Amino acid sequence: MGLKVLIVEDSKASREYIAATVESIPGVEAITTSSGFEALKLLPRYRFDLIITDINMPDINGLELINFVKKNPNYRETPLFIITTEGRDRDRDRGMALGASEYLVKPFEPKSLEGLLRRYLKLA
Repeated sequence: MGLKVLIVEDSKASREYIAATVESIPGVEAITTSSGFEALKLLPRYRFDLIITDINMPDINGLELINFVKKNPNYRETPLFIITTEGRDRDRDRGMALGASEYLVKPFEPKSLEGLLRRYLKLA
């Protein structure tokens, strides 16, 4: 059974870039959506092993999404990464306080994301 990573990112280019990095790891499948609202609809349909979200999105922003995910008993322990253009300490602190496992600022190195994915998915 393969591992599933949910990617929530409103930018098509970023979404595809992150998905390509995720799927470069054998046995890991990326499931993508462009909005927090769509992500909330996907959460009950699959069992995600890791979630990656942007912060700035049109409907439900990434911080609201994290707040919801971390209150859900099925996802309370699921690793969650934020990948965003928001590099301020205040944004990082808020994301981490809500329960994010990692906070990456765009642009990021695919190799560093791959290393984090392998570590959190226990593939390293």
